Amino acid sequence: MPVVHLLDYVAGNVRSLANAVEKLGYRIEWIKTPADIEKAQSLILPGVGHFGHCLSQFTEGGYLEPIRKHIQAGKPFLGICVGLQALFEGSEESPDVPGLSLIREKLIRFDDCSKSVPHIGWNSAKVARTAHADDQSFYGLQDGSKYYYVHSYAVPYRVGILEAAGWTVATAKYGDEEFVGAIGRRNVLATQFHPEKSGAAGLRLLKAFLEGHEWGSPSPNMQTKPDQGLTRRVIACLDVRTNDHGDLVVTKGDQYDVREKAGTAAAGLVRNLGKPVDMARKYYDQGVDEITFLNITSFRNCPLADLPMLEILRKTAETVFVPLTIGGGIRATVDADGSEVSALEVATIYFKSGADKVSIGSDAVVAALEYYDNGKRLSGQTAIELISAAYGKQAVVVSVDPKRVYVRCLGDTAHTTIRTSYRGPAGEDYCWYQCTVRGGRESTDMDVQQLVQAVEAMGAGEILLNCIDKDGSNTGFDIELVREVKSCVKIPVIASSGAGTPAHFAEVFQNTSTDAALGAGMFHRGEYTVKDVKDHLMDQGLLVRRLEETSVI
Repeated sequence: MPVVHLLDYVAGNVRSLANAVEKLGYRIEWIKTPADIEKAQSLILPGVGHFGHCLSQFTEGGYLEPIRKHIQAGKPFLGICVGLQALFEGSEESPDVPGLSLIREKLIRFDDCSKSVPHIGWNSAKVARTAHADDQSFYGLQDGSKYYYVHSYAVPYRVGILEAAGWTVATAKYGDEEFVGAIGRRNVLATQFHPEKSGAAGLRLLKAFLEGHEWGSPSPNMQTKPDQGLTRRVIACLDVRTNDHGDLVVTKGDQYDVREKAGTAAAGLVRNLGKPVDMARKYYDQGVDEITFLNITSFRNCPLADLPMLEILRKTAETVFVPLTIGGGIRATVDADGSEVSALEVATIYFKSGADKVSIGSDAVVAALEYYDNGKRLSGQTAIELISAAYGKQAVVVSVDPKRVYVRCLGDTAHTTIRTSYRGPAGEDYCWYQCTVRGGRESTDMDVQQLVQAVEAMGAGEILLNCIDKDGSNTGFDIELVREVKSCVKIPVIASSGAGTPAHFAEVFQNTSTDAALGAGMFHRGEYTVKDVKDHLMDQGLLVRRLEETSVI
């Protein structure tokens, strides 16, 4: 079996990259020391997070010069995300930290005046055509395919500049900014997107790189009229807990109550909708853009290394090549042996098992309350701050559980209040959104606007916006809530709670600027598939990622 060398410098989820390479029939050998690079024939440099942090680790570990020599020797090299960024002179993210300067350009931050930053989701990688490339595919890239990006800094694309130096460039557009999505020359290929998280399209690129096929024939089902730009993300959420027999199952609550209602044969029992790994694979095959696992069971007496959710992640990451988020239990804790474990160490365990993001819930509310008590000063010690500093803000999702509190007039509360189109039980025309903790069981004296602004300041990269009033209702998302939160933050927002039909997804995308929308029960019960939702969105003129067949890999 052919060998590929992979440099792991604690770069987030490298397990999924290794799984993708192994799926394609190659064996991974891990680079442990700088001397190992000299032995490598094909080298992959992954990377997630802060440019300065990653490049400093390369430098301190003695890896930069061996990587440079590997490239200069003409050996195959693939850089992914920060692995691409390392090839350039530097980045605005860390002005004092130099890159390899193989390419004389610098990264700049996306403009967040009219769009969310980080840039998270599925976008294009359109090859700038040359005479040589008119009828060929560059490392399997196809104009009609979509690839998974997650970054705040990018190399602006200037027509012809990089090509004049011999580089082939594939670009993407985010808003009105066009940037380098992939770049290659001779033995070097680098992608800003994550091929291991880009489904069949990403596996096709990895296969072409591993086989040394820089140019090849395009796929016969390649789109002739590609739609460039960021797609609307459709996410499947799997609430996972132990049932009454001790098995881990996917469940779904009504306003967070996951037990069957009275009057049914299973009254009082945990609602069992299927096995987590099997259902994740099913949604992947239907074309889901991301999968979120929310662990709603406490495993207080279980050693961290043996947590059942870790095995679910490992098994899912073996066959599901889209982003995976895990929520529940991402906090400082005491292990079964009495040793203290930080939130960063807990997150690292999940990243190593296949997670791309971690979701923080109640602890984020506690941290936000302390943030305001301290005069909006950051402590540097919250789970959000520690994890985002090590792995980048895109790795941290904050899950928010607000509920409506109705009031008769604006002066009835000091909290941010909106005039609502949906009157309260006593005819009230106003409401505010109260943040809750412990799965909605406890209320706090904090409104949703205060919470999302606080966690954005701490370094959260995305908001998972639930709504207790809408949970399990199948009546559609809370459009007023989504609009309100989107107006408060620059980071991406995922609309959640209430989806019951494909039309509800279209409604939230058409009437708000939400970056993604999440469904659960409608998928788990088999009422609709992910493909049904995407087909409806396309019929409504909304841009989505099309499902690609894996048989071409």
